Amino acid sequence: MKHTYKITGMTCSSCKSSVENSLGGLERVTNVEVNIENQEATITMDNHIEVTELQKTLKSKYTITEKKQKNIFVSAQTSSFNIEDGKSKLQQLKPLLLIILYISTASVLLHHKNWSWSEFMIDFMGLFYIVFSFFKILDLKGFPDSFRMYDPLAKRVPAYGWVYPFIETALGVMFLMRFKIEIALIITLVVLGITTFGVTKALLNKKSIQCACLGTALKLPMTEATFIENAIMIVMAILMLLKIF
Repeated sequence: MKHTYKITGMTCSSCKSSVENSLGGLERVTNVEVNIENQEATITMDNHIEVTELQKTLKSKYTITEKKQKNIFVSAQTSSFNIEDGKSKLQQLKPLLLIILYISTASVLLHHKNWSWSEFMIDFMGLFYIVFSFFKILDLKGFPDSFRMYDPLAKRVPAYGWVYPFIETALGVMFLMRFKIEIALIITLVVLGITTFGVTKALLNKKSIQCACLGTALKLPMTEATFIENAIMIVMAILMLLKIF
């Protein structure tokens, strides 16, 4: 995986060599390309390395920070994820709330002539997984890094972050096709239970991190809404399992 960072303090070719040698000496780094003119460094690494760890390898005259990425879904003035940009939580979570509203509306319309809470919940969960997995797959390379910031299993097993969007897709298809609903519900409790534990821990520790529920294309903050959306799915799964068994 490649990450681009801003590095200040470089003034000559010697600085470039010093930064490249220092960063290239890290165990998980496979390649370092430094551009003095842009004051940037592109680092290729096997696994994600925290900025604080990168900073420790550099001389004190150099400062390395993550380069802010452009968000193609919003205007330039709000292109990067920043908890402290003056926006309220409601404004930051607008894309998430709109998507949930559309999923809920679609699920209601599917059964407005023959209403059934069970059928509504199954379709809601199916559409939820399909839509949310779509946004994760939009940036399949970037999603695992954001996901492992708070998901306990993704932290221990990096491959889990790569397959998670496809697990969601499969669950969505199972719910919408009414295929092995019991198995889909149990898997839902497991995967969302693990994620919710990590979300709860992040919220209690008041960490300012990006939520990967909609991948990295839409930069959302980790807030109570993330916990609530997972809790809704877990409650639905439990209710459905109780009805079945």
